[in-house]
Amino acid sequence: MKTFCGRANPTTGAMEWLEEDENYDYHQEIARSRYADMLHDKDRNVKYYQGIRAAVSRVKERGEKAIVLDIGTGTGLLSMMAASAGADFCYAIEVFKPMANAAVKIVEKNGFHDKIKVINKHSTEVTVGPDGDMQCRANILVTELFDTELIGEGALPTYEHAHKYLVQEGCEAVPHRATVYVQLVESKRMWSWNKLFPVHVEVDDGEKIIVSPSEMENCPGVPSVCDIQLNQMPSSDFSILSDVVTMFSVDFSKPVRSASTYYKVQLEPVKSGKAQIVLSWWDIDMDPSGMINCTMAPYWVKSTSAFQWRDHWMQCVYFLPNEEPVLQGEKVYLTACRDEYSVWYKLQKARGEEENKADVHVESPVCRCQAHLLWNRPRFGELNDENRTRQYITSLMKVLKTDSVCLCISDGSLLPLLAHYLGAKQTVCYFFFQFFKANHLEDKIKIIEARPESLTSSHLEDKKISVLVGEPFFTTSLLPWHNLYFWYARTAVTSHLTSNVTVLPRSASLHMMIVEFQDLWRIRSPCGTCEGFDVQTMDDMIKNSLNFRESKEAEPHPLWEYPCKSLSDPQEVLTFDFRKTVPQHCLSTEGSINLLRKGKSHGAVLWMEYHLAADISISTGLMQISNEKGNCEWNPHCKQAVYFFSSVIESEAVSGLSSAVTYAINFNTKTGEIAMDFKL
Repeated sequence: MKTFCGRANPTTGAMEWLEEDENYDYHQEIARSRYADMLHDKDRNVKYYQGIRAAVSRVKERGEKAIVLDIGTGTGLLSMMAASAGADFCYAIEVFKPMANAAVKIVEKNGFHDKIKVINKHSTEVTVGPDGDMQCRANILVTELFDTELIGEGALPTYEHAHKYLVQEGCEAVPHRATVYVQLVESKRMWSWNKLFPVHVEVDDGEKIIVSPSEMENCPGVPSVCDIQLNQMPSSDFSILSDVVTMFSVDFSKPVRSASTYYKVQLEPVKSGKAQIVLSWWDIDMDPSGMINCTMAPYWVKSTSAFQWRDHWMQCVYFLPNEEPVLQGEKVYLTACRDEYSVWYKLQKARGEEENKADVHVESPVCRCQAHLLWNRPRFGELNDENRTRQYITSLMKVLKTDSVCLCISDGSLLPLLAHYLGAKQTVCYFFFQFFKANHLEDKIKIIEARPESLTSSHLEDKKISVLVGEPFFTTSLLPWHNLYFWYARTAVTSHLTSNVTVLPRSASLHMMIVEFQDLWRIRSPCGTCEGFDVQTMDDMIKNSLNFRESKEAEPHPLWEYPCKSLSDPQEVLTFDFRKTVPQHCLSTEGSINLLRKGKSHGAVLWMEYHLAADISISTGLMQISNEKGNCEWNPHCKQAVYFFSSVIESEAVSGLSSAVTYAINFNTKTGEIAMDFKL
């Protein structure tokens, strides 16, 4: 049997359905899963173990048998904790078949097969009774069904069903409760991920301002949470407007309701400002007394200096529908609305209680302007980056003439507007934008419906393109080199270009650097044993899935969220000349890169640089190495490609200049993909 998977084709800029081996989906699920990250989360594991021991003790003290239901068991870790804490029997539910099979092996290997029954079903399909999956209802409910937003993985409906059908009334629950906290902030940086700011363009006859359409100004955006490593956000990038307050909490030991609802709290701003963002996180109490607590609180809230790094639970950024001015001491109401899987917020001035009650709508926000569907949050940030825009303006000014016919190839780009304002005789682009209308340019910029390969002379009114521009940016791109679709599009329109056409950017280059990650290495690192339990089977399963493809692939990560230090200098490894068409042959390179600093070589980071004009380049990766230690600053709007070395665990600290990493990199011009291999 074959399975079809959606993949971006870098040679066409389109999503395509590819036929893959039936195991492909499963291997991707395992290889990209966060199981390793969870098993490395010492704080989580210790707290769960403490909570489980305490719950089993409370049940035993009542003279009852301890029967545990573990929903979403994964490796079986929490069930093994319960069994070793003295539970009489555990039912471990796991819906993902390969994972359930692994749990059976892990449970067996650790000697608990007579105490733990692994059930490969969704918990809502589990039956109870003499002939059922479970002999009787459980009196201890153990789960780990949480994501960064707490409820995004369906925790509420799962708990609701379990209380109705699978556990006894008054059962013990680990965790016992979860509490969601919020804090109101003003942040130009985070707000720039949700709204487009006016763009100022200096031209000969004064200043032009590109404004966003009113539909975008008033659009609530998309309801999906923005989850980030908030601990990497410097305090200078936001201004705190309120104290931290409890928004709502859920007691998991009692029946849970998943139906849509809302919660309202009164806030007294500690500072005047523009309320734009609600920052949110949660904590879980593993026991009723709250003595065993696991928190996601960020650095400015949490008093302890010992931070537990984790990537499976982060913090949430919510964008208010509009920015609201607030005054210090003048009370406001913050409302959290939720459905079964997501949360969203609105802020109101404190008014009469009845008036406020009538004003709550629980419907989820929907993007009305289309821009939030076209651009993701980092793309908004990129378009709002004034320094970046200035580099494009400077470069365009160097190449545009009064008779220039300019074609722009990039998704949802402001370049056509910039080219028009900077004096191009005619500007052509590939897609309509409300921006043209909002800036009264709908009759000045020509929109072509045809794809580059279908472009005809009549589309261009028999004119030839003298300036071809791109950022380049395409919404289907996942890895940095996928934006090389610009090169393929440039090749497709060759016959419509003048003989002395100017292409901007003129070229691109692929760069690479060897790094040591502060924490990100954990997501690919074997665990071996976890709290005394052997989970080697899980390590082998992840390794097997990573090796499913003949050559391991690089994966995209936003490295501003994941600190690392450079062990080598950055190195340019391949160049792509956009002034020429894509060659028929592959572009290959091999060489070695010297390790200059002491540290563990966790992997290679790769990124693209685009050369706009003689002395102007845009980096999608490294911005600078900020100190002698090799700490790196990365472009915050782009994901960089990370290739994890398979032998990282054995790689000891290197010293001196003798150590090097050899590499072989091949750009397949037929597929637009890059294959790479490294040897330490």
